[in-house]
Amino acid sequence: MTAQANTPAIKWLQAQKLAFDVRPYAYVERGGAAHSAQVLGLDPYAVVKTLVMQDELGHPLVALMHGNVEVSTKALAKAIGCKTVTPCLPEVANKHSGYLVGGTSPFGLRKDMPIYVEASVLALPMVAINAGKRGLLVLVDPACLLRLGLLLCNAPSPKHGASS
Repeated sequence: MTAQANTPAIKWLQAQKLAFDVRPYAYVERGGAAHSAQVLGLDPYAVVKTLVMQDELGHPLVALMHGNVEVSTKALAKAIGCKTVTPCLPEVANKHSGYLVGGTSPFGLRKDMPIYVEASVLALPMVAINAGKRGLLVLVDPACLLRLGLLLCNAPSPKHGASS
């Protein structure tokens, strides 16, 4: 393992004895999942983004969604029984997750928080997800996400289809 790959997310995956393949790439500010998918030659639908959000009471939560699909915060709120869900400000997301925005991983989070995943993510044969550092993804079997105690939800934005 290189120093670049020595993140809480990588340590969590190792502690769980899960198979993963580290994929570094040149991070671009605001490049998002589309950029990482392009430079790594991956389908953006299989690049899963990790979003730190909060409910109307300020309780944090994590949403995992396909890289080329927007989360409908209205649908997510309804699915989890909240009035509203909004993205956290970057500094708040960092405080809750322990990761910088653009490098947020669902593995090795600083705080325990519910993690909701778009159910169709689990049907993919392999996903790329942030490894806890900007410019660093891991390829994993989506079944390993189940170790996170995920809660399934269906909250894609209606303007997005299943796959691009």
